[in-house]
Amino acid sequence: MRVDGREIPVSGSLLQPRIRRTSDILRVVLSALSVAVVIAGSLITRPQWEALERSVSNIVGFLTPEQSNLVYIVYGIAVLVLPFAILVRLVLRGQWKLLAGFLSAGLIALGLFSITGSGFSAPRWHLSEPGQVNTFLSQFLDDPRWIAMLAATLTVASPWLPARARRWWWTLLLAFVPIHLFVSLVVPARAALGLVVGWLVGAVIVLVVGTPALEVPLTAAVRLLAQRGFRVTAFTVLRPAARGPLVLSASTTPQPIASPDGAAVTAETGESASPDDELIVEMYGANQRSRGMLQQLRRWLTIRSGEYPAPFASMRRAVEHKALMGFAIADLGLASNKPLTVAVLDRGWTVYAHTLPQGHPLTAADGEATLTRVWQALHRMHQAQMSHGDLRTEEIRILDDEVLFGGFVQSEFGAYQARFDSDVAQLLLSSAHLFGTEPAVRTALEVLDKQAVLDASARLTKTAMPGHVRKAVPDAGDLMKDIRAEVAEQTGQDKIEAAQINRFSRNQIIQLVLLIGLVYVAYPYISAVPTFASELGSLNWWWAALGLTVSALTYVGAAMALWACASEAVKFGNLLLMQIANTFAATTTPAGVGGLALSVRFLQKGGLGAVRATAAVALQQTVQVVTHVLLLLIFGALAGTSTNLSHFVPSATVLYLVAGALLGLLGVTMFVPKVRKWLLNEVRPQLAEVLGQLKDLARRPGRLAMIVGGCATTTLGMALALWASIEAFGGSTTFVTVTIVTMIGGTLASAAPTPGGVGAVEAALIGGLAAFGVSAGIAVPAVLLYRVLTCWLPVFCGWPIMRWLTAKDMI
Repeated sequence: MRVDGREIPVSGSLLQPRIRRTSDILRVVLSALSVAVVIAGSLITRPQWEALERSVSNIVGFLTPEQSNLVYIVYGIAVLVLPFAILVRLVLRGQWKLLAGFLSAGLIALGLFSITGSGFSAPRWHLSEPGQVNTFLSQFLDDPRWIAMLAATLTVASPWLPARARRWWWTLLLAFVPIHLFVSLVVPARAALGLVVGWLVGAVIVLVVGTPALEVPLTAAVRLLAQRGFRVTAFTVLRPAARGPLVLSASTTPQPIASPDGAAVTAETGESASPDDELIVEMYGANQRSRGMLQQLRRWLTIRSGEYPAPFASMRRAVEHKALMGFAIADLGLASNKPLTVAVLDRGWTVYAHTLPQGHPLTAADGEATLTRVWQALHRMHQAQMSHGDLRTEEIRILDDEVLFGGFVQSEFGAYQARFDSDVAQLLLSSAHLFGTEPAVRTALEVLDKQAVLDASARLTKTAMPGHVRKAVPDAGDLMKDIRAEVAEQTGQDKIEAAQINRFSRNQIIQLVLLIGLVYVAYPYISAVPTFASELGSLNWWWAALGLTVSALTYVGAAMALWACASEAVKFGNLLLMQIANTFAATTTPAGVGGLALSVRFLQKGGLGAVRATAAVALQQTVQVVTHVLLLLIFGALAGTSTNLSHFVPSATVLYLVAGALLGLLGVTMFVPKVRKWLLNEVRPQLAEVLGQLKDLARRPGRLAMIVGGCATTTLGMALALWASIEAFGGSTTFVTVTIVTMIGGTLASAAPTPGGVGAVEAALIGGLAAFGVSAGIAVPAVLLYRVLTCWLPVFCGWPIMRWLTAKDMI
């Protein structure tokens, strides 16, 4: 590189990887989304758009036919000249690489719209067409090929054009939409499609060819440093521009200036001039700015305010903040480098230069005494109301017995408690990686108070720990768990709850999903409410009251069974309330998985371990299945041979498919290592716990009778509720028949993927009753009443109960 007659060597690559060009990638993504929106709008809502455009055109289309002709002529000439004006500019400036991308974009866009179902169709310009102005130039306004070519070429050339010319030329191209409306015409759908497709083609070409933002303005940086008193002699690339800035090491010769006493001093530091010096130069480009904006947007959407420093309006403000925090921390004697200059360069680049960091990064060889001094230095910084925000080991440097810090991007002056807790959590993670969890926690407790360490350890989670700090530590997730356990042990705490830093908690998201699921599954039955209400006129309310009472008893049975499975370790009253809330969770999730998860969570909050709680729920489900099958066999035998159960027997094809699926699952468990590992590490201990519980049940008949009785009450209570519903509408059938229908129909419907089996349960029960001779006029309202008593009423009661349990920290 030659600057002002001097040759300055540059070692390393300055080119940014294509996968890190955030601005170019965003342009491609946005253009692709625009293409999808235009296509969807044209296919789905094009008639509505045309009606809207005609309505707007009738309002603003005030031009006379003669004025419309004039507008078309003037605008047609401008649109025709636009690409040639850009082409001439590129040729005169000798930008041959850009010229190749310019021509490629135009030809590709033109070719895409020339391909039809019958082959390649060349542009055909026409002199006249009904409904349009009789001007040759006007045809360019409606031809999608020309619009696409213009959009593609302008997209490629835009980054290289002056800002004013770029704005004017894009305004000229996009003006075809209002011009159509002003002259009382509808915007052609293919013209709009040509615009967005041309933008997409140009965006892809820009991603391949590059933009001026990729050209690092090192010449301007050399001249800037010369003004600051540093004569650059060579550059070495330390880190290419990717997620962070382009970092270079600049070998410089400080230019001496005369001091008042005549001694030679440097322009910046006032120290004696040395023949050579080395600086660190950080270059921030447009892609770092785009990525920073995306990070700020993501944090604003997902993280509570106050967890990160306030966003900056520009890249320059962010870099200036870093430099100013460097000065502030240097005043405490804790900065490893000194800022020298911050300036804005050409093409959106910002430069930040500082001295070479002093000392060496913190290592395990420095010993625990040094680690204690690190904690003391951080505490001193916090006492000055400053937070750091980037406590990786590479940013903690040791110079003799001094502790120094670098990297002030996330630093903040006038910080608050959340930022201090984040610093302590980061240092716990970084120091535990080097020294181990026990020394890291012990030294932290020696310097800081106990509550500060406890509050910080609550932030040792994937969400609360900044990504750049977490990625600097191998196996950070497991290490953070170990640190929390060590803090709990050394402070005598039973459990450390994770800090809530997300804008929306996991419970809030789950409850929102459940509520949406409830609306989804209940909506199809809203239309049946009037018909069902009309049938209520013939309802026997005594039978309905009996069904409701029996339905309530099923929750007592389910609570009794789970209470016994949990060895009576939780309060029965709270467990009974949880069973009602369980109905809401099970109904709004497929296959009732939400209910199972809620039961496990309740038992864990009640003091049972994860394995023990899961085993208790699994034991209840196991006994429930066994009881269900035994009752089905008993009632099937009671029904006698006159009852035809063939309606519920699947066909041979279904049985073969089920068998094939089971064999496939067996193969997956045998040959997929991750699945096999999951079975061994997660499922096997729970199965062992369940088997142990079953053995214990064999030795404790009272507990076994309680579990079986609760499970039987649940199954028979549901059947009795359906039988009461049938009787309430004047139906007549035996309890044995209804029990068989309930058990077999419910079993088949449980395999349905719909939340709570909605739809499948009703269809199975109505079909089963019809198979046993119950008329549709009785079966349909009876099943709907049965579902209201056993499903919908408990669901609407379960929602507030679930919120109450959440507020009481029981789930």
